[in-house]
Amino acid sequence: MRFEKWQALGNDYLIVEQAQLPFALTPGRIARLCESHFGVGADGVLLVEPGTPPGYAGSLRIFNPDGSEAELSGNGAREAALYMHRHGWSDSPTFKIHTRAGEIGPTITGPLTCKMRLGRARTASADFPGGPADGAAELPAGQHRWHIQHVSIGNPQCSIHVEDVHVLSALDLPTLGPAIEANERFPNRTNVSWFAALSDDRIRARIFERGVGETLSSGTGAAGAAVAQVLRTGGGARTISVVLDGGELEVEVSPTLDISQTGWARPIFAGELTPEFVAELAELG
Repeated sequence: MRFEKWQALGNDYLIVEQAQLPFALTPGRIARLCESHFGVGADGVLLVEPGTPPGYAGSLRIFNPDGSEAELSGNGAREAALYMHRHGWSDSPTFKIHTRAGEIGPTITGPLTCKMRLGRARTASADFPGGPADGAAELPAGQHRWHIQHVSIGNPQCSIHVEDVHVLSALDLPTLGPAIEANERFPNRTNVSWFAALSDDRIRARIFERGVGETLSSGTGAAGAAVAQVLRTGGGARTISVVLDGGELEVEVSPTLDISQTGWARPIFAGELTPEFVAELAELG
């Protein structure tokens, strides 16, 4: 069973082609693959298949290290797009990928860079039932009452603006994140980003991902924070630079909240699982 490991801004995924799988990717098998001591180690698994559905370069399914399936990942999608292009799944630098969140559209801009059209963000969705149309709400969680901005970018995002970078750096995300992620107002759980403005068009963000925990970066988390920054500073067409622990992403936001994101991803290594480990995975069921 062959795979490649890629990373984007410290967000690392195992990329596996559907044809390589000798069994279904169950939550237990995914969790073991992602473990750093008992498996390969990663923030998740990207399952890709060429030419499906017809008209697409390929399909992409995204799995978190706890075995749950995500609708979309900005960093993961960029890694998958560069993998597909490198392996000849599309002759054109611009192509389509099918995900659980729908169609996304990468444009390859270099050997390790691409611009990704992620679709239109929404401030009201089934992931925040009963929330206001503008997505702005107050949410009690733990000992805090947070002023949040709900944004759906194919997956649920909860973005929280804080006063400055000193407040941001002092936040204990492993303690604060779980109470918001699993809050009863988010029936499918939610990703959470806290951000502070460096200027109107530049923000610093920290990310707590659903099913993962605090991460060095998140493409959709950065997009959610960028949309929240645009909404709180008057709207309009804007490009927001989002500074994350693992690096920086450029997020373009249109007046109708169409989102494109530009960044890099690179392969770390290619490998093959041993027969012994494949047998261990098979036994997990």
